[in-house]
Amino acid sequence: MDSNKLLNKETILNLANKLQRNNMKDENTIREVIHDLCKITNKEISKEKEDKIISAIINDKVPKNVDKMF
Repeated sequence: MDSNKLLNKETILNLANKLQRNNMKDENTIREVIHDLCKITNKEISKEKEDKIISAIINDKVPKNVDKMF
């Protein structure tokens, strides 16, 4: 699938709205955002990595350089 078809202004605005109106300490909301980002980028993520990201966000442990997280 062509990533340009997935990534457009409406997609970005919808994701931004979801981030603004939802509680980013809620596990289900974070999972939705992760799944949306995977769909937009046409990438898959393991359950283990997803859980690690969620735990970091909920516990305010997200490093300034996210590359160091993995």
